[in-house]
Amino acid sequence: MQPSPKEHDTLLQDLSNTMLDVCRESVTLIKRNDQTASITLTQQQEWDVYLELLKVMFNLADRVSAFYIPIQQQPEFMDRLEDHASERLKTLLAPSLSASQIDEQEIVLSVGQAVADSRQTYERHKFVFSENSQERTAFFQHASERVAGRANAGDNQAVIATAMLCISAVLPALTALFEGKTPAPDTTTSPATDTGGKAQSSESASPGRQAIKLISVVSAIKGMDGEFETRWGLHPQFRRDLKPDQIEALTRHMNRVAQIIGDRFAIASSKFLGQSNTPTGTA
Repeated sequence: MQPSPKEHDTLLQDLSNTMLDVCRESVTLIKRNDQTASITLTQQQEWDVYLELLKVMFNLADRVSAFYIPIQQQPEFMDRLEDHASERLKTLLAPSLSASQIDEQEIVLSVGQAVADSRQTYERHKFVFSENSQERTAFFQHASERVAGRANAGDNQAVIATAMLCISAVLPALTALFEGKTPAPDTTTSPATDTGGKAQSSESASPGRQAIKLISVVSAIKGMDGEFETRWGLHPQFRRDLKPDQIEALTRHMNRVAQIIGDRFAIASSKFLGQSNTPTGTA
């Protein structure tokens, strides 16, 4: 059977390149800000720092992709991003593999473990990537401290600050890649399957007109314990066009909307507890 054409190949390649480049440059900056680390870090410790940064990159990519990739395609998208990252990393490390204790199989296993660990370690932070919230700041702080700890510099504020700068700076880059390489929303999507939360009128959905996804609300069942989560976010350009008082008013109303949708989703989905995650969304 012929495989179906794969979507988002260019985006996946650019994402994996960006994530790995950020990890590599971040390790360099951390060593530059801690002369002791630059001298004493073993190859294994440096690899651990790199992998911790990669966990953060995957977690951020997962959060951003939720607003640009159809929810039905997102699991496969993230699996393919993992494959792209593994292949790219093997290419980057190929010249040094023969002189190190890391082989290609270990790279694949390490990237896969990084993806799994990123969810267990960082998913407890609930925030929308485009919102400058306390929870997002707490995520950056937590991730930066873990990265510094891998470099044996858990108490070094300069290293923590450097890690935080690198981690926070990647969000605009990831967002720009998704905005530039994902297709416009499909205006023919029916309400039953529209998980992106499109805000549109009947006129804008007519043939020849383009619907713009301005606000997204996503509800999901997380984990085997059936925990419910509802979150919302704004299109980055839409947010930039709003005045501060408009953002404040919209935030107040959307928090209420998210609560209503989350409550209804929890009731409607209670019978699926114990099954696989079943995300959906409305707005």
